Amino acid sequence: MCDLDTLEENNEFLRKSGQISRRQFNTLTAGATLAMMLPAVANAQDVVESDVMIETPDGVADCYFVHPASGKHPAVIMWPDILGLRPAFREMGKRLAQSGYSVLVVHPFYRSAPSPVVPEGASFGDPEIRNLVLPMAQALNAETHVTDARTFVAWVDQQAAVDTNRKIGTMGYCMGGPIVMRTAAALPERIGAGGSFHGGGLVTDSRDSPHLGIPTMDAHMLIAVADNDDERDPETKHALRAAFEAANVPAEVEVYEGAMHGWCVIDSTVYHEEQAERAWGRMLAIFESAL
Repeated sequence: MCDLDTLEENNEFLRKSGQISRRQFNTLTAGATLAMMLPAVANAQDVVESDVMIETPDGVADCYFVHPASGKHPAVIMWPDILGLRPAFREMGKRLAQSGYSVLVVHPFYRSAPSPVVPEGASFGDPEIRNLVLPMAQALNAETHVTDARTFVAWVDQQAAVDTNRKIGTMGYCMGGPIVMRTAAALPERIGAGGSFHGGGLVTDSRDSPHLGIPTMDAHMLIAVADNDDERDPETKHALRAAFEAANVPAEVEVYEGAMHGWCVIDSTVYHEEQAERAWGRMLAIFESAL
């Protein structure tokens, strides 16, 4: 999960591997679009993009909705990492829509501020950025996760571009991982597949730990674990596998070798294209069979 230990591990990885520095990365993103960092989608569909305002029990959430230009398609709800809804996640949502899904990319911090809450190229490694987003993240909890999930599922089910005869997928990154788990547990009648990518806090000692909801899920799950997250907490993968197996919930729980926390997000300093594409491909395969 995103914390100072993870930051130090990621920085050490960058130093040893000789990968680009944060300053070099910022220069890259300023001079080239994030879309250029993603491989092209085979047989990409034309899509329609819109910024949407969704009323929730706690306010109005500004989100991004993108879907193929024609027809009805299974919906997917995407939960960003701790830096919130920003250009990187818009590009990732658009890419998924080009593969035939109606995608709602959530702004998780709508209670605190409209998106984006950080400037382009921002890093959780910067103290000012951490001090900005951590209180927003800490204001969320198991209850807000579920109320948001119910609201956003109800919203996508009302959209003309969504095929409500098919189940919904959901995917989350870093702090979005627990939200995926709770969404699948709270709405088993609608959620058919879910993916957590370097998600933190999936197994805890609290009475509302995300993994305790596994018995109520009716979804095919993908849990993609960062190598350094697993090194620090090697028991989580075993606990998840045991819980999924006991509940007879189909799941892939895998540690992605050489992939550091944050490796799936295209504006991350530790973005690992090969392993990110492998995780993305597994999610697409699960969506195709489960939705």
